[in-house]
Amino acid sequence: MNMSRTRERLVVIGADAAGMSAASQARRLKGPDELEIVAFERGHFTSYSACGIPYWVGGDVTERDRLIARTPEEHRARDIDLRLRTEVTELDPDGQRVRTHDLDTGEESWTSYDRLVIATGARPIRPDMPGVDAAGVHGVQTLDDGQALLDTLEATRGRRAVVVGAGYIGVEMAEALIKRGYEVTVVNRGSEPMSALDPDMGCLVHDAMEGLGITMVNDAEVTKILTGEDGRVRAVVTEDREFPADVVVLGIGVRPETALAKAAGLPLGPHGGILTDRSMRVRGHENIWSGGDCVEVLDLVSGQERHIPLGTHANKHGQVIGTNVAGGYATFPGVVGTAVSKVCDLEIARTGLREKDAHRVGLRFEAVTIESTSRAGYYPNASPMTVKMLAEHRTGRLLGVQIVGREGAGKRVDVAAVALTANMTVEQMTALDLGYAPPFSPVWDPILVAARKAAARVRGSM
Repeated sequence: MNMSRTRERLVVIGADAAGMSAASQARRLKGPDELEIVAFERGHFTSYSACGIPYWVGGDVTERDRLIARTPEEHRARDIDLRLRTEVTELDPDGQRVRTHDLDTGEESWTSYDRLVIATGARPIRPDMPGVDAAGVHGVQTLDDGQALLDTLEATRGRRAVVVGAGYIGVEMAEALIKRGYEVTVVNRGSEPMSALDPDMGCLVHDAMEGLGITMVNDAEVTKILTGEDGRVRAVVTEDREFPADVVVLGIGVRPETALAKAAGLPLGPHGGILTDRSMRVRGHENIWSGGDCVEVLDLVSGQERHIPLGTHANKHGQVIGTNVAGGYATFPGVVGTAVSKVCDLEIARTGLREKDAHRVGLRFEAVTIESTSRAGYYPNASPMTVKMLAEHRTGRLLGVQIVGREGAGKRVDVAAVALTANMTVEQMTALDLGYAPPFSPVWDPILVAARKAAARVRGSM
């Protein structure tokens, strides 16, 4: 500890979900006379929902500020010294200090710390290709990114948009652009959209997207982006086709933002994320913690490290970090990989392992798919639902569930997420006492129907 100061100083890099959750929790547990908290954020905003950006772009959320959970002024009112438009450019773990660069004034300085939290998040993947930095090409990860895209949409005369990639971000942004009145083409290198699903489930998303008027181009990789004489994007090029574009959105996914950590010699995992222990402390560094989209976490199903950038995890990481920084004790046990999204009224959910995930970690499994409805078949507005379930060969341990359906489908995945966390078998799941009434479910809930079929398949394999 720096003995020239009478209180400890916590420095936080990144002022979104993980960073400010950590700062706020630490402040709840320790007052300003015991702990000084300084937070650096290179953007203009704090504590916002990045997951809500596609819905803001699409017009479902009418105002940007509705995505902000806590403003800079609210953080400062709680004795957190929050400095916006300030980028941390270097970490010095040995000297316990960080170098900062004021993006408005250009001023650089060093700030010492007793405890450090790295919450630098993730960055959109920008492929190394000609034209990717042209005007009109956007990644969407922060509120600043969302505002820049909206500014482009307002200023662009043409109405042709190309989305590169068909993961969660790509699919959600395609729908947002359709709502904005754009003609949308999605170029996807995979065989079907939503690589978080197995292809046989992704094809259901494909059909729904085309039903919205989105042109899906699968098994195609973008090789370059063409620009006009004004330097703006005019087309996206694959190996054998060219797609005119007035705006391009990169929905390829994100990578952990760990350049600072790597340069400082902090440990990184196979996916480029920072490695921590259960307390979210960076491995091998007593006074450095990290959380959010920049870290790798334990997958409770496969037993391996994964990078899963979700706000739900980031906020939990922050709570754990803040508790530990303030002298308490908390741990983050891991995840099962639950996610949910939608395309118009089609709900898409998954948890646990896909087939290729199970193959990769050497698990043998049985896979079943069932068709059911969201309500009793005779009840008005009952809609179809497809559930796919993976169970471990012989043991019957639940490995993963994927759901595609209409209203009432997506959140059913939570039952499977709890079963995965509890290490249940599909046989055990068949006896779950789930809520039933005709407006909410058939007598046999779709999750239970899938579990019964999977259990029968496991018994047959033995």
